[in-house]
Amino acid sequence: MKRRIGLLLPTGFQALDLMATTVFEIANTFCDEPCYEVTMLSEHGGVVVSSSGVKVVTEPVTRHDYDTMLVAGQMYPNEVPSSPHFIDILRQANQHSRRVGSICTGAFLLAEAGLLDGKRATTHWQLARDLQRAYPKLRVEEDRIFINEGKVWTSAGMTACVDLCLAMVESDHGVEMSRNVARKLVVYHRRSGGQSQFSALLELEPKSDRIQQALSYAKRHLRKPLSVDELAEAANLSTRQFSRTFRIETGQSPARAVEVLRVEAARAMIEGSNHSIDVVARETGFTDPERMRRAFLRAFGQPPQAIKRAAREQAALSSGLN
Repeated sequence: MKRRIGLLLPTGFQALDLMATTVFEIANTFCDEPCYEVTMLSEHGGVVVSSSGVKVVTEPVTRHDYDTMLVAGQMYPNEVPSSPHFIDILRQANQHSRRVGSICTGAFLLAEAGLLDGKRATTHWQLARDLQRAYPKLRVEEDRIFINEGKVWTSAGMTACVDLCLAMVESDHGVEMSRNVARKLVVYHRRSGGQSQFSALLELEPKSDRIQQALSYAKRHLRKPLSVDELAEAANLSTRQFSRTFRIETGQSPARAVEVLRVEAARAMIEGSNHSIDVVARETGFTDPERMRRAFLRAFGQPPQAIKRAAREQAALSSGLN
């Protein structure tokens, strides 16, 4: 069965969001007959200009038989007010399409249409709190790659549109198809929806090679105690010089940074495996599950068990949609 995919482009859309169409294009190469038909849409049809000046020829939305309607994000959301007609297109899609989704800041448009009220959603981490303030009826989870809330899907910023669409392909045709598409795209098989939008190593942003070297060492040896002396040795610095330089460059103490790395690794392990909480705590260096629980509460505001439960519910929902 061929599924019609509509990509709705607002004025000033982010050109990178067009990557989403490639996932469905590649998926077609693994079907006996094309399984997706992608149409570029806009409010009035014709040429739509992106924020970078890229021009795309679109069709007006004159039909409501799209299996999936995706709305692209804008580099500067709300800079150009949405027309009532554009918002109505999204509301109509929510009534008639099997799925409705947003890419990056397209979540602002879904929220304006009221489609995210009472739902969890994500968007680009840099604008997540703006989305929450503007639309308090939804629950923004800024540290997510994508979220599937029934028929409504939202993705994080930029390249997360690939993860979103790979998840849709997996929902439609199974995990093997999704893996094949990811392989052909030369990307990792899709990141889980709950994976952090940015790596702890990137967030810490060490400026010198020596501090980066110490952090990389820590990430490879999370099971070890990782004392300041050991990290200083990995950086080829004295303990005193290492501690001072580390705080200057990252704004955190070595102990706090190690906890951040452990929390990131533990969350990925919880969401990507069936290991028990005890095993995850041991493998990521927390040793004590209670210590890991306190670290998760500081980082995410919820314990590991809640994140594990959410991951299971997400997996069950995706499986049920296949």
